[in-house]
Amino acid sequence: MHKTPFSGIACLTEGAQLLLLPKLRIFIVIPLLINLVLFIIATSILVQQFGTAIDWVLGWIPSWLDFIYDYLAWILWPMMIFSVLLIYGYSFGIITNLIAAPFNGILAEKIEIHLTQQAPPPETLAEMIPRTLGRELLKLWYYFSRGLLVLVGVFVLGFIPGLNLLAGFVGLIWAAWTMAIQYIDYPADNHQMKFKHLRDYLGEQGLNSFSFGGTVMIATMVPVVNIFAMPVAVAGATVFWVKSGRNP
Repeated sequence: MHKTPFSGIACLTEGAQLLLLPKLRIFIVIPLLINLVLFIIATSILVQQFGTAIDWVLGWIPSWLDFIYDYLAWILWPMMIFSVLLIYGYSFGIITNLIAAPFNGILAEKIEIHLTQQAPPPETLAEMIPRTLGRELLKLWYYFSRGLLVLVGVFVLGFIPGLNLLAGFVGLIWAAWTMAIQYIDYPADNHQMKFKHLRDYLGEQGLNSFSFGGTVMIATMVPVVNIFAMPVAVAGATVFWVKSGRNP
């Protein structure tokens, strides 16, 4: 698979087409229902707290810039909206995947069988469910521990004139990386690839990983679209896995 800005998008497009197959539709019903419930809850909170969130983000403007606060608020308003939607999409994606992890693992397995006519190593449901949930907790710890460092870096950049415009870009790059890990981990975990090896593998894929994760991240930021983002991302991640030659 060539490393281009469009390779990840191509995998997601192919994954979306696979979900239209009658034999695969049944495996997206439960994840979609989970997404729908969480979408209603998360979007209701966003609508109610949107103004407060914008004020909170604008509150990061240093006091020594108060004399041009109105001008900065007007300039930064689109960036603030993007930041709030980024947090909304990131939180929505992480929570839905934690709850739907076992179902996503099954969906990834069925798509892989369709693409390769080979199944991952056999495993009972009783073995898979606790293992996949444990894997999600491991990913959450990785997101929290590394994300805290990223947050500190973004916070520091926010106080440096000129460089503060990079803060949103750094946040988006981190979000794209975590979304790539989140979804490509499903086929990888079905083959019981260690989490560290998964990160190394995605690092080797470079631009492919970021184009995939970035596209998924943007999809989770768009209300209504994010309801369907999870199963499409799982399917696209499995296509990504197969095309990158990870299957035996």
